[in-house]
Amino acid sequence: MLLPALKELGVTVLLEPGRSIVGNAGALLTRVLYHKQTDAKTFVVVDAAMNDLVRPAFYDSYHAIVPVIEARAAAPVRRRTWWTDLRVGRLLRQGSRDARPEEGDLLAILSAGAYGFVMASNYNTRPRPVEVLVDGDRYTIVRRRETFEDLVAGETTA
Repeated sequence: MLLPALKELGVTVLLEPGRSIVGNAGALLTRVLYHKQTDAKTFVVVDAAMNDLVRPAFYDSYHAIVPVIEARAAAPVRRRTWWTDLRVGRLLRQGSRDARPEEGDLLAILSAGAYGFVMASNYNTRPRPVEVLVDGDRYTIVRRRETFEDLVAGETTA
């Protein structure tokens, strides 16, 4: 529909479709650390934070959170009913849930491709996470996890 109008104008239009291509391509993996019970609700505290995925806190964006079913040699895979939206400790995504994850469970926060590492920061002296490229059943570490030493390497006292 746009092509005839653009041809008439004699202009060149450039598009950068990056976000629409990679936005849903990535996931942020996080592990449940513990639960914090208040009179009003239960908070699920995870090891990911606002510096890893800033969109929920800044823009009130929705990111689906799903369990990662890990294969365990000694234990059968358990099926549970999971939430579609929840308030996660430091990620601050609010909503309701019909089951809560257990401590140690691994969760995937979806649609983090264009918003995760590229928008990550070292807020509160938190190192940025490892980046992993997954292709089928193969994976490659494309950026190693930062260390505290990486964060202070350029600082001096003089």
